[in-house]
Amino acid sequence: MAVTESVAEGAHTEERAVHEGILRRQSARESAARTYARALPIVPVRARGMTIEGADGRRYLDCLSGAGTLALGHNHPVVLEAIRRVLDSGAPLSVLDLATPVKDAFITELFRTLPAGLADRARVQFCGPAGTDAVEAALKLVRTATGRTGMLAFTGAYHGMTAGAMAASGGAGDVRVARLPFPQDYRCPFGVGGPRGAELGARLTESLLDDPKSGVPLPAGMIVEPVQGEGGVLPAPDGWMRRMREITAERSVPLIADEIQTGVGRTGAFWAVEHSGVVPDVMVMSKAIGGSLPLAVVVYREDLDAWQPGAHAGTFRGNQLAMAAGTATLAHVRENALAERAAALGSRMLSQLSRLRDAFPCVGDVRGRGLMLGIELVDPESERPTPGPAGDPSAGDHRRAADGPGPDRTPHRADPQLAAAVQRECLDRGLIVELGGRHAGVVRLLPPLTISDEQAEAVMDRLADAVAAAARRQQDHGRGHRHPDGPGPGNG
Repeated sequence: MAVTESVAEGAHTEERAVHEGILRRQSARESAARTYARALPIVPVRARGMTIEGADGRRYLDCLSGAGTLALGHNHPVVLEAIRRVLDSGAPLSVLDLATPVKDAFITELFRTLPAGLADRARVQFCGPAGTDAVEAALKLVRTATGRTGMLAFTGAYHGMTAGAMAASGGAGDVRVARLPFPQDYRCPFGVGGPRGAELGARLTESLLDDPKSGVPLPAGMIVEPVQGEGGVLPAPDGWMRRMREITAERSVPLIADEIQTGVGRTGAFWAVEHSGVVPDVMVMSKAIGGSLPLAVVVYREDLDAWQPGAHAGTFRGNQLAMAAGTATLAHVRENALAERAAALGSRMLSQLSRLRDAFPCVGDVRGRGLMLGIELVDPESERPTPGPAGDPSAGDHRRAADGPGPDRTPHRADPQLAAAVQRECLDRGLIVELGGRHAGVVRLLPPLTISDEQAEAVMDRLADAVAAAARRQQDHGRGHRHPDGPGPGNG
């Protein structure tokens, strides 16, 4: 017995040494721009489904899923089989934009899943390997097709890290972007929330476009995420999405739906725009469509196809392994109704998260759609903002009305340090989660669509325990910090 324990302890010590050595070399050799590696100091060596095993022998439930890339989880059998078939066939692995049977099968399956009204009049452009490449292509497409240059985008958006995508996400870039308010209840930019807040945002959009003195000329397009992911898991209201479609259609402004993270069943519909019944002019897709491998495309109305040959190209737009893996993933999600399962399971998980909100004052809000869920952590001791704009009798009351009896839900300041503490506590309990939101104060859950009921319960248990531990430790040690924005009313 003692010998067995000694051998096991020696193996564990060796695993820890390998784990720590790899992390140490990463820190010494990789760019300071690395992100996930800082918050998640793990070294994955094996993975299956929702489970990752690290080099130190620890096992984790993965609720990051490659930032939404792994619709079927890690190394799903149908994906591995599709990749093996291509490898065993002797087919070329990279073919630029040439036609191949693998590519033809991918496009056929992709078009089979598209919203009604788009597939029968659509064209597809394969881009570079990342979602940001598809965004750049979409921006170039509508600028070419309309002859206009500016864009409409939304506060809190995230569309990628290249110049045009960054401009649409609120950064600097060579695209002139007018920023519009994205509707949300918890931190409504108008202090109203609900349908009233969404309607005010729509009216502002109309005013900017129709007022010749607004400083916003008719744009080349509008780009919107049906659910803002990095922005804090904010689902766009269905009625508001329909209003954006009406506003853009009436003014011949192409509507671009960024489905990079929301697509392939993630939100409880195959494509998130289907919740509202909106048919966009352009859809931007990446992440899950490649079945865990790099792939990005733009699908758009054929009348927008004003490009000349070579107007948009890229060396790695012919990735045959990604197309095969993507075809298998799209078909598996469709044939097994995984979008519908995501809707049902996500609704149950959101209900459980609501109990966390009721139990802990530091949980300001829970929200999401399907298996795209978020929990906003706040400082319950911070000063509350003044509710609503002056003169609006409904302002400031919608949250309490929406939540029913219970604690006042007027938002406190976001607490990014507490969110980071919850993320660490989750990792200690074998649960991988991501942070997002305006001040990185939102804990995000993006489990694979194949998550089992038992795994979902384990996720909820570990998360609840992590929130309780982080809140308790914060109370025990005193807050001792202020929000990065300094003193003053809450942020949005």
